Amino acid sequence: MDVLMANLPLFIPLIIAEVILAVTALIHVLRHPHYRFGNKIMWALIVLFIQVIGPIAYFVLGRGEEE
Repeated sequence: MDVLMANLPLFIPLIIAEVILAVTALIHVLRHPHYRFGNKIMWALIVLFIQVIGPIAYFVLGRGEEE
């Protein structure tokens, strides 16, 4: 428990950044109908359940062209 409390100032910004990234990616998935690969349900599940890597993968691989 002492190790967790000692490293808490390091973990809080990382957790906040992950939550912001996931929420941003999920909002984008739900609002935009065009994807390079896959569909809306697949990307929503990837963004929600594969932390950090899922939202980054969506923005790099899955996000379609804006209209």
